[in-house]
Amino acid sequence: MTVYFVGAGPGAADLITVRGRDLLGRCGVCLYPGSLTPPALLAYCPGAEQVDTAGLSLEQIVEKLVQAHHAGHEVVRLCSGDPSLYSAVAEQVRRLDAAGVPYEVVPGVPAFAASAAVLGRELTVPEVGQSLIITRVQARSTAMPPGETLAAFAATGATLALHLAINHVERVTEELSPHYGADCPVAVVALASQPGETVVRGVLAELPELVREAGMTRAATIFVGRVLAAAGFPDSFLYSSARDRANQPESL
Repeated sequence: MTVYFVGAGPGAADLITVRGRDLLGRCGVCLYPGSLTPPALLAYCPGAEQVDTAGLSLEQIVEKLVQAHHAGHEVVRLCSGDPSLYSAVAEQVRRLDAAGVPYEVVPGVPAFAASAAVLGRELTVPEVGQSLIITRVQARSTAMPPGETLAAFAATGATLALHLAINHVERVTEELSPHYGADCPVAVVALASQPGETVVRGVLAELPELVREAGMTRAATIFVGRVLAAAGFPDSFLYSSARDRANQPESL
């Protein structure tokens, strides 16, 4: 039997992948992250034992994964968004490796991608911004590695997607303004794809006021960068009429 770490997507039940939905349909045990999982998503596995992990420690979660495996069940461990980001999958698979339990990771739609879709914006715009930095703000959480600071990331000028920062917007504004400028476009999407979805747009100097007036307190992605209001930029070379497609290597 196998433990599947499945990206549950940003919230909407129909934003899980087909593979993830099919695994839910045939699993015997499903562990899910509490209130972050919509009931409609759990409806895909009505015959499975459903375990809310909100009140469990990492050790307790892994113990349930191992027990379900030894009991002969296919197991789905749902992860909010995509397992590659802030999912604690690294800690869990390290323990599964030690226990000799096989596992597989199934990607999902990350929150930043769902939020960009809500905004109707591409985050990589020709000659405006071609890089995206996904990071978070440290508060009551694991320490950030040395060098991974908001100021260091802002110095690159790249577009930022900030997680776990909605309750620290004053600090975000203070640390980013010297690099991006007070007039840099910002956008915040809370509860992307979920009931109560909220969007605010403005400039960096207004960020704390925008968030406060919207009443945003959780499950939000903050974007900072010129791509959010880019206009008049050139077309991508990929689709340019000047590109020699006949002699272009297939890898491009």
